[in-house]
Amino acid sequence: MAENFFGLTDTGKVRDNNEDTFIAQFILNKRYILACVIDGVGGYHGGEVAAAIAREEILAELEKNKGDLTSQMIAAFKLANTKIYAKKQQDKEHDQMACVATLVVVDLQNNQFLYAHVGDTRLYLLRDGSLVKISKDHSFVGYLEDSGRLTEAAAMKHPKRNEINKALGFSNEINTDETYIETGQSPFLPGDMLLLCSDGLTDMVDKKDITQLITGNETLQQKVAALIEAANANGGNDNITAVLVKNDKVPQTIDATLPASAEKKNIKTLTETALIPETKPIQQSHKIEPVKKSNSLLLTLCVICVALLASSIWLFMQWQKYKPAEAVSTAYTKPPRNEQEILLQDAFNNAKSDTLILSDSIFKSPILITDTLFIKADSLFVKAKGNIILKRDTAFHGPALVVSPLAKITLLDSLQFVDFPTAIYLNNTVLILKHTHFTGSIVPVINRYTFGNKPTVTARVPVLTMPADTVKKHRVNTNGTR
Repeated sequence: MAENFFGLTDTGKVRDNNEDTFIAQFILNKRYILACVIDGVGGYHGGEVAAAIAREEILAELEKNKGDLTSQMIAAFKLANTKIYAKKQQDKEHDQMACVATLVVVDLQNNQFLYAHVGDTRLYLLRDGSLVKISKDHSFVGYLEDSGRLTEAAAMKHPKRNEINKALGFSNEINTDETYIETGQSPFLPGDMLLLCSDGLTDMVDKKDITQLITGNETLQQKVAALIEAANANGGNDNITAVLVKNDKVPQTIDATLPASAEKKNIKTLTETALIPETKPIQQSHKIEPVKKSNSLLLTLCVICVALLASSIWLFMQWQKYKPAEAVSTAYTKPPRNEQEILLQDAFNNAKSDTLILSDSIFKSPILITDTLFIKADSLFVKAKGNIILKRDTAFHGPALVVSPLAKITLLDSLQFVDFPTAIYLNNTVLILKHTHFTGSIVPVINRYTFGNKPTVTARVPVLTMPADTVKKHRVNTNGTR
């Protein structure tokens, strides 16, 4: 049994049949891990038929070595949609059948995962004890929950909880609407864990309890079994499916910076050591070596540098003494933030959940940025509804957005950054971008990694790869135009 992935499905306490299915296996000569949870809908065993078709098409497509995994995942969903839709036309008994699915391909070698999603099955990422929902529920109640209008507890009890807006087999809209399939990718660091599950789990067990059940020292098999047992203990109203995938590499440890008092103590010790000369026997030599010319040149340069430094200090002191009063008045004064900036920063600061929806009915584009905005939340998903553009004020030259190093994961969806030399600045944290456009940016994203005071570091740094269409939108010519 593989040690870094495991899946299980259960009929539950109420249903007679199980319309859920899953995939958890290696593909392409064990180069990748394929994980998927599929939930059939439609009744009269139609959901089982739809789920089985989707599973077959996903396996067949992802076993092909085509290189572009995201394109293959999209193709697999489209093929499944076509076959399910065609089957519905042939079999009137199952004319309401469809299925929802969450699909993940894990590349352990490069510490990353890619996903595709349609419906209300879910994908979570567990990192450092924090569970973050990556996928969005394609349902009205899911939208209310993700936008903070409904609490998780209220959403779990909502009478329309299971009414979905998107599914495989509903129609052929999937072939014309590029946003129908939700896709993305993210670093998958050593110690990280992914949870894929059907709503039979999340309707019965809340996020807090799920986190507690999968953060212990048990095996993946025991954790999955505990999740299903908890859902059944709370009623088991639906089929329950869960798949766990873990990056079982040893996490990279980074030494913390010493407190100031400890640093002073170390400096003192080092200084005292440096003052003690190394005791070596004196070598007697009767041969007098001539002074080398290079030493004389070095001494001359040192004298010149000291003289220049002294004269510069003297001139600066004289200028400080006699500088005109008007020189002070020319200092740059930062303009006050505009109302839209203040509203956006307040939204970042006061998000009630890990999801923040920015609507163009409230935020009028373009939002003129006169100073850097900050995201400090532990985990935050920012989704733009409509056309949300952040545009640099001509007098401002800093980044549009800085993510705190204390944040564990930040996801930006459908935002546009215009004319920022550097749009987003990170420090030792994870950023996921979806449908994000950069126009006029020299470096769209900078992630600064800090390794304390270690003189030598061995680590694998996650690389952010943007989709080809996004890369084209921020390509810049030498004259600064696109």
